[in-house]
Parts: sequence; C-alpha cells; structure tokens
Amino acid sequence: MTDATIDDRGRLTLPKELRERYGDRYHVVDLHDGIKLVPIADDPLDALRDEFADVEKTAAELREDARADAIDEAGR
Repeated sequence: MTDATIDDRGRLTLPKELRERYGDRYHVVDLHDGIKLVPIADDPLDALRDEFADVEKTAAELREDARADAIDEAGR
C-alpha cells in the first residue's frame, strides 16, 4: 500500500510504479467509505474484447441466461 497526497491545486500524484503498471487515466468511483481509482484502457473496446475472449455464448444467449437467473432469483 502506498500513500499519496493532493496538492493545493487538487492534483493527486500516483507513484511511478503504479502509473507504469496501470496507466495514466482513471475513472474515479465514489464509494460510501472512500474512493476507488479504476484504470481506463487506452482502447476500451480492445480491453473488452480481451476480457471476453473466452466467452463462447452469443449476446442473446447471455441475455437470456441473465433473464432466467433474475426470474429465478426473484422467485426465491
């Protein structure tokens, strides 16, 4: 874990090791007990393709599975 401080202009500087590992762009998520920095890929579409490369179902099949799971969950 690393500490970081915000300067008088409101800028947060991340350590070099973190910038090299995760990049320079982040989405800031406001949580009830703090914030979370989520790295933004240089090409978000490529990142999605990589993330779902091993998924063999179509979008329609995934949607139907999610719908069935939601109905099942609601009936409990």
